[in-house]
Amino acid sequence: MRVMLKECAWERLGDELIVVHDPREAFTLADPEGRITALLDELGRGPATAEELAAALAARDVAVTAEEVRDGLTGLDSLGLVEDAAGRWLGDPGADERHFSNLTFFGAFARLGTSRAEFVRRLREAHVLVLGAGGGGSSLVQCLAGLGVGALTLVDRDDIAPRNFARQFLYRHADIGRSKVERAAEWVREYDPGIEVRAVDRWISGPEDLKDLTEGVHVMAGGLDGAPDANLWVNEAALRAGVPLVAGGMTRTQLIYFSVDPGRSACLRCDESDLPGPEERTSAGVAHRLTRGLQLANGLTGPMAMQVGSLVAYEVMRYLTGVEPPRAAGARVVLDLRDGLVPVRVPFPRDPDCPACALARR
Repeated sequence: MRVMLKECAWERLGDELIVVHDPREAFTLADPEGRITALLDELGRGPATAEELAAALAARDVAVTAEEVRDGLTGLDSLGLVEDAAGRWLGDPGADERHFSNLTFFGAFARLGTSRAEFVRRLREAHVLVLGAGGGGSSLVQCLAGLGVGALTLVDRDDIAPRNFARQFLYRHADIGRSKVERAAEWVREYDPGIEVRAVDRWISGPEDLKDLTEGVHVMAGGLDGAPDANLWVNEAALRAGVPLVAGGMTRTQLIYFSVDPGRSACLRCDESDLPGPEERTSAGVAHRLTRGLQLANGLTGPMAMQVGSLVAYEVMRYLTGVEPPRAAGARVVLDLRDGLVPVRVPFPRDPDCPACALARR
């Protein structure tokens, strides 16, 4: 393997070495003999194998074996400072150009064992079932297409209307009256012909309406309008299929997104099981029950719809690539407009007897 140093800067300070890669933090490394400094100097010249680095260091009178160099590279890898040079690109000029920004982004997560190109490949080989192509869903479709998710199945049963234009930027005036999901699929094909997209113009009235759509799917994402129990239907379908669910929306003053990781996290049915019973007639208990029963509002403006779609898409990306653990698994992440949209994670209560979670354990 030819190892490449990521963009960073370093400077010796006495017997210590100060290294900065991410502006948020600086690493202080003990380096009394200057061996790490010399290794960084040589890596800064370009990609090299452990054997090549050992020879270059020997020429500088730094006596180290190739095995010792490998140990040093392992240490630098643990700090996120090096990567496999061969994994910086996909190897196809057209694909490298198309995914240039994505490859650059994943460079922050690349390690010797997992390259930036591997993260992009995982997205290109993934299939996401998108539920709803409206407010948050339309921006979700755009975000997933931008990431290069290889296959999308889009589900909706609404038609395009003028009231959609404040927040649904997939659509144009000439599209009024057309099926949203058909136009959304058309947009994806125009945007990137390499993405396989299927449009399903269907009203979802229960979990059984999703059974034939989950085969081969890696993540279910989005949300359904029109019925109080719609999210519970989707929750059940995801658990039966054994695939993660990521959804989001907005109340009158809060953006909310959540995810369910089957067999690992609590689910939406767990959350419902924690509702206060009718006998709990305190004002706090009643308020709790009423608040939990509120439907997500349809008052998304353009910036809020884009925010919801991007938050859901980023959580989907976590599941598909493994760059980091899902942040909203078994929890609602709430961003309150009145508090400057600072995210607050509110875990679902875990119900050990949850009948929906039991579906994932079959």
